[in-house]
Amino acid sequence: MSQKQIIAVIDYGSGNIRSVVKALEHVITEHSIDFEVIITNKPDDIARADRLILPGQGAFADCMNNLKATKGMIEALEQAVLVNKTPFLGICVGMQLLATKGLEHGEHLGLNWIEGEVVPLDPEDKSLKIPHMGWNLVNYKDSPVSKIGNDGKNNSYFYFVHSFMFKCKENEHVLATCNYGGTVVAIVAKDNIIGVQFHPEKSQEAGLELLHNFLLWRD
Repeated sequence: MSQKQIIAVIDYGSGNIRSVVKALEHVITEHSIDFEVIITNKPDDIARADRLILPGQGAFADCMNNLKATKGMIEALEQAVLVNKTPFLGICVGMQLLATKGLEHGEHLGLNWIEGEVVPLDPEDKSLKIPHMGWNLVNYKDSPVSKIGNDGKNNSYFYFVHSFMFKCKENEHVLATCNYGGTVVAIVAKDNIIGVQFHPEKSQEAGLELLHNFLLWRD
């Protein structure tokens, strides 16, 4: 009997952990995938995980400070993701933390795994409300990893809640966009790293499909 692979959802006090876990458990059961979901703030768990997910809600600086305050977590993540190439998914602010810096309530350094800045949403249509909240169509670029999002099918609607957006330094790291009074980055990708601005755990079938694809993904 093969040993189950471990998907670690990182608990650093800044994410909707239970919703993500429930969505993952649904996918694992529905597709009979040999995975175990753990919630953790322990570096040892990060080191042994086969997949890593970093949720995030709230302000960029608060989330980054919480991550830094979790003893040994950033060092463990850097070893696992950047050195060992463990597949990684950042969700919402967990995606934004991949940037070089965030400009919410001042300037704050991020993980700098994907070069860029997190800047305020500024729609050309000033009648559009901030935050960007609700369903929006995500359009994929032609990319080897685009199957993470839509598995080669038509582009899908996902659920967004955010007031800031990721502005990548290199366009090659933009995997998908949506339109909200202008182009908004919806998915970033680099090597074994994927970040989504929307909430897959709130995005019904499209979100469950994305999580399923992530569990099967090989960079």
